[in-house]
Amino acid sequence: MALGVLLTALGAIAGAMLADTEDGSQWMWLHWACKPLATSLVFALAWRVREPISARYRAWVLGGLGLALVGDVLLMLPQDLFVEGLVAFLFAHVCFLVALTGDVRLGAKPIALLICVGYAVLCMWSLWPTLPEELHLPIVVYTLVLALMGGQAVGRAWHHALARDALANPAWLAGAGSILFMLSDTLLAWNRFRISLPLAALWILGCYFGALWLLARSVMRASPEDSALR
Repeated sequence: MALGVLLTALGAIAGAMLADTEDGSQWMWLHWACKPLATSLVFALAWRVREPISARYRAWVLGGLGLALVGDVLLMLPQDLFVEGLVAFLFAHVCFLVALTGDVRLGAKPIALLICVGYAVLCMWSLWPTLPEELHLPIVVYTLVLALMGGQAVGRAWHHALARDALANPAWLAGAGSILFMLSDTLLAWNRFRISLPLAALWILGCYFGALWLLARSVMRASPEDSALR
């Protein structure tokens, strides 16, 4: 399963990079085939975990991964469905946020939350002059939810690390995945609305698939004694 995710993710990245070259449009099929397949395999990875840290946590993470797959498809369609794709990923982050508040309340570590929200505000400030006016509200809402998800994930990881309990390692996987999601979306926004980044597909999709992989892996127990979310 892990090898399949790696190969399809590399295929999606390679297809996007080759399609971005002169006369490279014939390679776009590789990106279209591999990107949703990679996300589907990550979904299957989380689904097949025999001993999740909790049924609730896995269900909400699966919901987020499923909505990410919907967002992948919407953003790849020939129509301009950017807002529809954004909405799909917005609800994906809501699912991840609900998963991450199952055992640690929202804002339990205010510093982590403030840092992520501050980072989001800084990104919005830097992009605001080049954002289309009709996208102001959707992107503000999306960015706020993403920042809350990232801050909660880091705060949750911090909480379990201090407790030194069995959820510490899975929580850090989720925290790292959430930060990668924020980084991927930052690069995507800069590449779409600000400047053309060199090797954009490599950095954006590399962070994106890394984020999905880590969030899926965070479903798995770190030890047989891990029952804190049950």
